[in-house]
Amino acid sequence: MDSDTVWEIPTVKSTIYTKYIKRLLDIIISGVAILLLSPVFLAIVILELIYHGKPVIYKSKRPGKDGVLFDLLKFRSMTNERDENGKLLPATDRVTPFGRILRRYSLDELAGLFCIFTGKMSIIGPRPLLVEYLPLYNKRHKYRHSVKPGLVCLKVDGNDRISSNTWTWYNQFENDIFYVENVSFLIDVKMIIKAFEAVFIGSDMRTNADRVRFNGTNLYETRPKHEVDRENAKLK
Repeated sequence: MDSDTVWEIPTVKSTIYTKYIKRLLDIIISGVAILLLSPVFLAIVILELIYHGKPVIYKSKRPGKDGVLFDLLKFRSMTNERDENGKLLPATDRVTPFGRILRRYSLDELAGLFCIFTGKMSIIGPRPLLVEYLPLYNKRHKYRHSVKPGLVCLKVDGNDRISSNTWTWYNQFENDIFYVENVSFLIDVKMIIKAFEAVFIGSDMRTNADRVRFNGTNLYETRPKHEVDRENAKLK
C-alpha cells in the first residue's frame, strides 16, 4: 500500500483565482488582521517576555512552495531552560502554562500572518511541516508542496467521521492533495470558517504536542506520541 507505484499522481488546479486573486486576498486579509490584532500582538509580546523571555518569536526552517525553505514564525510556547551541561531540557519540561494556552487556541500561529503578508505562505494551504519529512513523502504526497503552505488546511469534503483522535498522516496528506486538486474561493471560505470553529474549541493534541512524528511508514498511525513511545520502550 505504501509503494509509490500505487499512488495516483494529482493534477494541480490552476485558475485565475489560484494565480492572482488568492494572493491578493492573502495580502488584504493578513494586512487587515495584523492591524486589527495589533493590541493582541502587544499583549502576547508582553506575556512572552514575562513567561519566556527573549526572543518572543520562534523561527523554524520549513519547506514552502516547491520545497523551498523559509522561516516559519510562531510565538514561543517554551522557555530556553537548560540542564547543568547546557543542554536544553525536554520540551515537556519547558512548556509554560501560558504556552499551553497559546497552543490550545492556536494563538502562537498568529505570527504566521507576517509570513502570509510577505508571500511565503497563504492563509489556506497544506501545513508547512518539518524539513526532515521531505525525503519521506511518496510521489503523490510530494505534490502537497506544489502550492504555498498555509496556516490551516482543514477537512471540508463532507466526511465528518474523522475526528482529531483518528486523524492520521494519511488523512492529512490526502486532504492536502484534495486541496491541491480542488482549490477554489469557496473551499478557502469553508476552511476559514472551520478554522474559526476549531480555534474556539481548542486542541488537546496541539496543547500537549503529542502527535507522533511522520517516519515514512506510519501513515495510518492513530496513537498519540506518548503511547507509541511507551510501546517502543516495552519492545527494547
